[in-house]
Amino acid sequence: MPLSSSASSVWRPHVTVACVVAQGERYLMVEEEVDGRLVYNQPAGHLDDGESLVQAAVRETLEETGWAVQPECFLGVHQWRSTEHGEGVVRFSFAARPLAHDPTRRLDLGIRRALWLGRAEIAGLGPRLRSPMVLQSIDAWLAGRRYPLEALSSLLAEPARP
Repeated sequence: MPLSSSASSVWRPHVTVACVVAQGERYLMVEEEVDGRLVYNQPAGHLDDGESLVQAAVRETLEETGWAVQPECFLGVHQWRSTEHGEGVVRFSFAARPLAHDPTRRLDLGIRRALWLGRAEIAGLGPRLRSPMVLQSIDAWLAGRRYPLEALSSLLAEPARP
């Protein structure tokens, strides 16, 4: 089916990234306010123009939690239609190891706090989870799903050096 020349008819999903950061049996989560309600998510956010998926995952984790992380593997791609805005979301999920925490770092707007929760606690949040992709990512980690980061390639040009 041919695409219409109208930009409004072209489907463009939100491309997002997320990190499952485990410490023992606990996972790094964020408590955030979205449209006036408190929800829980992994550190996650949108891919910015000019950055790789891995760079975006590291950046979003730092901005939302104050934790510097080292991505170790790729967990998978999850597709979902958001109940918040009704648009498609394509999420690239990673597993990362925590390196260092800066408790003085100002967190992104809307983020109330970062916290560590067990899988049962996260599942118990039910409708307060930002999306079903939260548990889907953790369950991929628990199931041993681990793809090499090299499975994703980036052909972005290096920025010009002055």
